[in-house]
Amino acid sequence: MQPLDIVLLVLDTQRADRLSCYGYERPTSPHLDAFAAEATRFQQAIAPAQWTIPSHASMFTGVYPSQHGAVQSYSVLPSTLPTLAERLREGGYHTAAFCNNPLVGVLDNGLRRGFTSFLNYSGLLTSHPNQAGIAPNLVDRYRQFFKGTLARLLGRIQDTFARSEAMLALSFTPLMVPLWQTALSFKGNTAKSLADAAELLCDRPGLPSDRPVFSFINLMGTHMPYHPPHRYIEQFAPRFLIDRSARRYLHQFNSDVYGWLAPLADPLSDAHKTTLDGMYDAEVAAQDEHLGRFFAQLAAGGVLDRALVIICADHGEHLGEKQLLGHTNALYNELTHVPLIVRDPRGGFPAGVRSETVSTRRIFHTALGAAGLTAPDEESLDLARSTTEPGVVFAEGIPPANVLSLLRKRQPDLVRDRACDLTSLAVWDANFKLQTKVATDSTEPAGISTTELYHLLDDPRETLNLRDVLPEEVDRLQSHLTLLGTQSHSAGRDLASNVDDPDVMRRLRDLGYLE
Repeated sequence: MQPLDIVLLVLDTQRADRLSCYGYERPTSPHLDAFAAEATRFQQAIAPAQWTIPSHASMFTGVYPSQHGAVQSYSVLPSTLPTLAERLREGGYHTAAFCNNPLVGVLDNGLRRGFTSFLNYSGLLTSHPNQAGIAPNLVDRYRQFFKGTLARLLGRIQDTFARSEAMLALSFTPLMVPLWQTALSFKGNTAKSLADAAELLCDRPGLPSDRPVFSFINLMGTHMPYHPPHRYIEQFAPRFLIDRSARRYLHQFNSDVYGWLAPLADPLSDAHKTTLDGMYDAEVAAQDEHLGRFFAQLAAGGVLDRALVIICADHGEHLGEKQLLGHTNALYNELTHVPLIVRDPRGGFPAGVRSETVSTRRIFHTALGAAGLTAPDEESLDLARSTTEPGVVFAEGIPPANVLSLLRKRQPDLVRDRACDLTSLAVWDANFKLQTKVATDSTEPAGISTTELYHLLDDPRETLNLRDVLPEEVDRLQSHLTLLGTQSHSAGRDLASNVDDPDVMRRLRDLGYLE
């Protein structure tokens, strides 16, 4: 039997709760909805980390961040840990990437290992190598040599910015922000990357007809800054077009890169929250339009009849919830609950919804399973072979060191008060989620509650901390954290400050936790 092509499409920074097929009331994703109707949609997929590098590294290796160690912008995947692309290439696949995220496509961190072709659409110089390995002519050789040399030089410069605290601070200055957001194509080129991927998958230039293809695609359409097309602003943020203050706020927001990283000192106003929500939704819809064209191309080219297609996100995004923006802090559902949709022409993933909680790290095992390349100890993690029984799922939020250093310099009190310098750990099991924080290089700040327990179904917005109401669940879930080999704090037994609040007591009764 001919091996399936495998398409891994990562919608960078895409919240699950902003997609219509995941219950969102606004029609942000009609094309993805139609695709999901013919696929398995995982209702509770969890990202193993809250930002790009560790989350991609887990999808590419099948292990959690504390095991692969790629948790900083300067981290490099260990050479002893094979990546999905390396495993598939060794198994006979042509491996190609179409990447719009510079943290994956530009930095020399090991995430590009195993790809025969890696097209990068962001950064100082987008790359267009010889895609299928066809021998270039003499002119092309010189062009590729010059471009390759320049790309390596510029890559070192970009690596320096990612690894250096001083360079990172420089990149946040008012003069630098417009340069790297616009001139450096920070969000890449969604249309071109999808068109290039479709061309490879449909036409297979230079490839034997029987050679399967693994195609990894990363799209950055929903990532900050927000500049959606006018027609989607009209649909999802119409007030923005007539409200001058909203336009001023968005201009400030798009330019204040530091503000994407730091917790908010005060709650976001309703007007600003409405602006961000509308612009994010507009970006989701704009990206969905591109996805619709991509799906149509794959269908017309017969690709959907021979390819396992996995669509997911590496993480979500805070848009003011819990006084947070962006995705560098915490492990709340806005960041960890992500879409996961799998379509299999051979019936391994039938149309419908699966409700068990699963980790996107299992994409690694699922892709290998589709290729017939799993080792015996990996088969149980293949989502196609999984039962509907709930399992234990983890996520780890390790603060980016260069961002944390910047926060400590600019807002040390905020770092202390919001425990930004602590590592977040979360575990999901059955109906509950436990999130805790662990001191790594400092003592735990006094007076901060660092353990939170939430009911997944009753409280998806994580508004009611059940830590002091259900201590037995806290103990049970905290014991699971030892499976990660991490040292976690024992849950505090002091009552939460709001445990006597009448509204909290009423909600506890409504949810059935008190009589």
